[in-house]
Amino acid sequence: MKLLRTIRLDPSDTFVFDTAAEPGEWAVTGSFLFMDEDPADLVGKRRAAFRAGFAGVRSLGFSTLTVVTPVRPEEREEAVEQLAASLVERLGAPSMDAARSAAAEEIDFIAGLAEHPEGTLVAMHRAVEDGEVREQFRILVERERNVGGEGLHSHSRAFLIVEEEGDDEPMEHVDLIGMTQGGRS
Repeated sequence: MKLLRTIRLDPSDTFVFDTAAEPGEWAVTGSFLFMDEDPADLVGKRRAAFRAGFAGVRSLGFSTLTVVTPVRPEEREEAVEQLAASLVERLGAPSMDAARSAAAEEIDFIAGLAEHPEGTLVAMHRAVEDGEVREQFRILVERERNVGGEGLHSHSRAFLIVEEEGDDEPMEHVDLIGMTQGGRS
């Protein structure tokens, strides 16, 4: 089994979000963190978190990117327990049993997103369409592994974003090399 972990390629999450997830936390989509808010009223860092933030299960801080990582059964259970504790302590879930059930559903959903090769980066875009929250996920794969088989050249980008099935938006490109070297993409 695999899950998603938060990853920080540069310090941007620390100033884009009010609270950034720590690198290496197990991650969930975190849409439940916006349940009681009208997305149209969100501004600044809260809006950025709504649009593109995965939530770390321990901190409930946000991360723009996650990475597919193998998980042992006991680590998965620990992630469920950490998220359940956060749901009770910080969000007022009525009981640990109810929180544990909700946390297990969140972790199971993430496991479905993590069905890619280990090390694959996953990004998310969240928006409201027709009154409902919609999440779109993109995977970033190394050029050497991309379907076109172009390979990595000195002038090409290290990663290519690949749309998930059913996504009709055009492909985007992200310059992760430039990001890690302090450049802008």
